[in-house]
Amino acid sequence: MQMPRFLSSLEQHKGVCSAFIGRIQGVELTLNKDEVLDRLQPAHEQEVSHLGFCWDQLHLAEQVHGSKIVIVTAEDARKTWPEVDGLMTSDVGVLLGIYVADCGAVYLHDPVRRVVALLHSGKKGTEGDITGKAIQLMQDQYGSSPADIQVVLSPCIKPPFYEIDFGEDIRQQALSAGILEEHYMDANICTASNVGDYYSYRQEKGKTGRMLALLGMV
Repeated sequence: MQMPRFLSSLEQHKGVCSAFIGRIQGVELTLNKDEVLDRLQPAHEQEVSHLGFCWDQLHLAEQVHGSKIVIVTAEDARKTWPEVDGLMTSDVGVLLGIYVADCGAVYLHDPVRRVVALLHSGKKGTEGDITGKAIQLMQDQYGSSPADIQVVLSPCIKPPFYEIDFGEDIRQQALSAGILEEHYMDANICTASNVGDYYSYRQEKGKTGRMLALLGMV
């Protein structure tokens, strides 16, 4: 699968691996999320392998529409972390994953301190300033400078298909936390208006799949 152009700012740094897996054609969709994820898993596993990881190295967030972030290490067994919407690591060999279907996946990378984070930020996560909290956590735990951190926002739902432009709110929160304008990248793609390439929970009335955002270091 070809790397999306909006991730090129991350991929220019040696050792950083990222992906955003959009709609997988030919997969039957239902209202049951777990059932659909099982059907999508073979294609998702293939992309994980393409990045140089195995499925057992993948860490996922439970995604409860909150703003809690957990730090993952290489010693942690592969798992879905309960009650969190953000994952962060400074260890190589750890792959972070977030599922989305209208909400934004926020990628963060500090190339100086060698730290990455991946967040699930929709309406509620954005209201909880999960992006600002992740930037602060990078500073507190790793001594990161906001001026060094790159932030990338994945495709997500945008007006007029959604009444709130949480994508713009994420951008403002990142800049307020000290991210440089030139280090912020918005894919600027609306999932709801591009259902041929992406899943949209709102546009497809829940009968949809999930995109998978991936970020790690090798």
